[in-house]
Amino acid sequence: MTTINDAVHWSAELGGGTRVALIQAGRFRSDAGALLGVVPRMMWNGLVTDEIDADHRIIQALNCLLIETPDGRVLVETGIGDRVTEKTRAMRAYEGPWIVPALENAGFDPGSVDAVAVSHLHYDHAGGVLRSDGSLAFPRAKFVAQRAEWTIAFGSNPRLVAGYDQPELRLIRDLGTGSAADGESEILPGVSVVPTGGHSAGHQGVIVRGGDRTVAFLGDLFMRPWNANPKWVTAFDDFPLDSVMVKAELFARAAEEDWTIVLSHEPFHPVGCLRRNRDRYTFEPSV
Repeated sequence: MTTINDAVHWSAELGGGTRVALIQAGRFRSDAGALLGVVPRMMWNGLVTDEIDADHRIIQALNCLLIETPDGRVLVETGIGDRVTEKTRAMRAYEGPWIVPALENAGFDPGSVDAVAVSHLHYDHAGGVLRSDGSLAFPRAKFVAQRAEWTIAFGSNPRLVAGYDQPELRLIRDLGTGSAADGESEILPGVSVVPTGGHSAGHQGVIVRGGDRTVAFLGDLFMRPWNANPKWVTAFDDFPLDSVMVKAELFARAAEEDWTIVLSHEPFHPVGCLRRNRDRYTFEPSV
């Protein structure tokens, strides 16, 4: 059995033989205004002062969650991956090890992953499923995204498909549709995917329940600490009203049950919990 070493950003024992670890598969940059959506700049500018660049972009970590249970291993998210051109790498300021070497640095064999679950199929979440030569990065793993996400990823609406790399997704379409989830589904005992919609039609969160605590990865519904306000959604959300509604519901439960939250793109303090603050919430980082 492979043992995760200390070369991870964070790890925790959840009880019952379940352990989770946060592994960052590099970083890239995105437009600050698009990430903050309709929120006026005067309200968010101070939050990103230390990271915004000359092109008005901020840092986005590619946070992945590695889950070890008595029944198997699940990887949540795969980042951008290694199948990118130098032009694309420069345009997105993409740097750092992609998910395979990042896992190996943590002492974990990618070949031992039993399931890969992605919150959705955008390029920065599903890009690391293949190696540069086109072979599977996780050859024994089933690939779990919502069936609704596969449907929208191959649609023709230019607004909805802008975030999908359709040529790459075609290479893994049979793998993905063969193990697609239809609604809430348990991947392994204690590890479930929960459809949320909002950011994309088939967006899902991943909930890990150990004997002592619960960890939630809510994908791009909860990228950065400021998204703790349910009304602060990104311009990338295809269905923003749905995002607001489902965030309010999930956040209420997370605060009440004291879930540990792992943020999808937070580079500095990606792990914490939610505390209710009147009609909104505050993210309190622990790491």
